[in-house]
Amino acid sequence: MKTLVFGHKSPDTDSTGSPILWAWYLNDLKGEAAEAVLLGEPNTEAAFLLQRWNLPKPAIISDVAEDAPVVIVDTNNPAELPAGINKADIRAIIDHHKLVGGLETKGPIDITVRPLACTATIMVDLMGDDAARMPDWAKATALTCILSDTLEFRSPTTTPHDRAVAERLAADLGIDIPAYAAEMFAAKSDVSAFSDAELLRMDSKEYNVGGKEFRVSVLETTSPQMILDRKDSLMASMVDVAKEDGADQVLLFVIDILNEEATLLVPNDLVKTLAEKSFGATVTGDTVVLPGVMSRKKQIIPVLKV
Repeated sequence: MKTLVFGHKSPDTDSTGSPILWAWYLNDLKGEAAEAVLLGEPNTEAAFLLQRWNLPKPAIISDVAEDAPVVIVDTNNPAELPAGINKADIRAIIDHHKLVGGLETKGPIDITVRPLACTATIMVDLMGDDAARMPDWAKATALTCILSDTLEFRSPTTTPHDRAVAERLAADLGIDIPAYAAEMFAAKSDVSAFSDAELLRMDSKEYNVGGKEFRVSVLETTSPQMILDRKDSLMASMVDVAKEDGADQVLLFVIDILNEEATLLVPNDLVKTLAEKSFGATVTGDTVVLPGVMSRKKQIIPVLKV
């Protein structure tokens, strides 16, 4: 039986590329039958990765069968995984997020969780000398994941090691990082074809804060005004999205990659209070700018208060 390798729901570049990378490693270098799969449609930047390097889009699955062998990457949060995950045979977890708890395994497994900006960085490390055997498309996949998760080294999650690995991969491929990152971010920023609900779920994770269930969404872009021009309809859509997803509130942070700041949409008093308590912000309208805020993992989730 093939081992399924997948990341979190609402797959971004890391949760699209890292399963592909690890499935290649298991198949080609370890002789273990494996298949990369997704838990949803990849976002626009992840779709760029697939198209740019001529990679087939992995199959999208909605659940996993009982006892199915799986490797989980880029998350350890059951809320971001298939409903049947605890009945599957979890073989390994490779991640760079805080431990959430709630996963059950059928026996001892390999778990690697490291304080790095990107799962792909960890994978290159785990491969050791075998990383030199990666074909160009695999090196490009790892590079794209790292540049995405670090926002081309702008994110405070970036470590010197992430940068060093990315620069080595880029050198091997003859890629100019600023030019390539600009291509990536242009793809990420083109969200004109998506509905409000799709945007609110595109890069979104669920968290409980002070007894409230929040869907915390971020949209990283070099064209924030394209999104902010839709703020009225986005805020109206938050009501239905929250209801459908069993959340009390959707929080949407529009991350301006170039100006290194976030704009939080403020549709009601709950979000106004949260913004003021969490970020020390003064809210006077339906948006608030948060200078320097770039990372959901490091700068948003840890400080949320209601």
